[in-house]
Amino acid sequence: MADAPAEAGGERHGLEEQRAERLARLEALRAAGIDVQPYRFARTASAGLLHATHADLAPDSHTGRRERVAGRIAGLRGHGKLTFATIHDETGDLQLLFEHDSLTPTTVTLLDHLDLGDWIGAEGELITSRRGELSIAVAEACLLSKALRPPPDTHHGVADPELRARHREVDLIGNPASKQVFDTRIKVVAALRQQLQSEGFVEVETPILQAQAGGAIARPFLTHSNALDMDLSLRIAPELFLKRLVVGGYERVFELGRDFRNEGIDTRHSPEFTALEAYMALADCRDGMDLTERLIVQAAKEAAGRLTFTQGDTAIDLSPPWPRQSLLDLVATVAGERLHPSMAVEDVRKVLDAHGVAWAPGWGSGKLIFELYDKVLEAATVGPTFVWGYPVEVSPLARRSAEDPLLADRFELVIGGRELANGYSELNDAVDQRERFAHEAALVAGGDVEAHPADLDFLYALEVGLPPTGGIGIGVDRLVMLVAEVAAIRDVILFPLLRPEGGA
Repeated sequence: MADAPAEAGGERHGLEEQRAERLARLEALRAAGIDVQPYRFARTASAGLLHATHADLAPDSHTGRRERVAGRIAGLRGHGKLTFATIHDETGDLQLLFEHDSLTPTTVTLLDHLDLGDWIGAEGELITSRRGELSIAVAEACLLSKALRPPPDTHHGVADPELRARHREVDLIGNPASKQVFDTRIKVVAALRQQLQSEGFVEVETPILQAQAGGAIARPFLTHSNALDMDLSLRIAPELFLKRLVVGGYERVFELGRDFRNEGIDTRHSPEFTALEAYMALADCRDGMDLTERLIVQAAKEAAGRLTFTQGDTAIDLSPPWPRQSLLDLVATVAGERLHPSMAVEDVRKVLDAHGVAWAPGWGSGKLIFELYDKVLEAATVGPTFVWGYPVEVSPLARRSAEDPLLADRFELVIGGRELANGYSELNDAVDQRERFAHEAALVAGGDVEAHPADLDFLYALEVGLPPTGGIGIGVDRLVMLVAEVAAIRDVILFPLLRPEGGA
């Protein structure tokens, strides 16, 4: 048995020396004729199940039940002719008791060459120790996988954020709080799916490789197909394909998957992220707000069992109903006057200048008003708040408002100063959509890398006939950040994109 304290803390040797020692122990087991890499192990029960079904056993009890258990060694200590090991599996911890005089020769040899972090399988009677600890009195054991690197110190965890993100497997072993975050993510995703399916939505899959990226205003990643000899984009959103499915007769569809945007990386943005998009025929953006609220409330309840959360020093209460505010009304509170997309560009620019908001020469009044909201108001909105009535200029795929043709029937959900969801009454007028694509094409020609390209296949679908449709998109990573009370997006993504180790 290896010196447990030295292996746990790495105090006596450097990591490479420890790796060499562990490799030598592995080779010694091999030389002794022990199978060190079995293909499978038939476990009869998990640690959690055994604790749940035998919680009332008195100390020093013998059940007569023979069990086969497996897990990673989290603790290892010797006491005379006894060795105690703690193994950890997905459900919890379990103690193994090795009484040397009753072990097979192979198990004795194995025991002398074990290290913290090794995966082992063990078989023996289920008992409780004199102190009442549920244990397996091991009759025989086998090595399932040798850990050539020492595990992280479970008392101090993994503190280096770079190491945690780059080697999530180590983070999950060393930091129980990190695993709780990803357990929360799993529950959030499951709850979103379950709620949508309960409301009659069907889950579909649309292309990630696309001839041109559409469905959002964003800069795409570009690649090339050798087989087709054509340039392709990774999708920035599945929106256009999902609406084509509504045209084809799937009246309630959703997709939950990865999108890719070749843009900045910060605590709220990742170039690879998870989004939920859902579309429902015969509905509008008000129905979309209702659906968004139901989905997020249900996900929070299922994943956390509560509706109150903290982001930094800010308390957020998701209890419905959520307020709905006009974007123009909000802008008026900081501008000191009511701005409108019909106003002269020069007049709106002066308002942005007064608030220190930068603008580009090609922007119209609608884009300028949105920029003022985006840079000044959104971050100050605690929410949850639905902000509705966006300028058409920044909403190329949304239907015009029935009350004001310069405004789109569109909303964004803001929680904790962040956009968490977006939705609108989908533009189903093929003529209007063609004109807007032409406007976006002019922006592309002018050098705007984020302008929306014209998608002729989508225009074809609109001419086949898209019924009135409401659509929503929810940023799943940001939702998990809220529910798990995590500040950085890369801490809710299992394997975030990072520079190569040692890269500039």
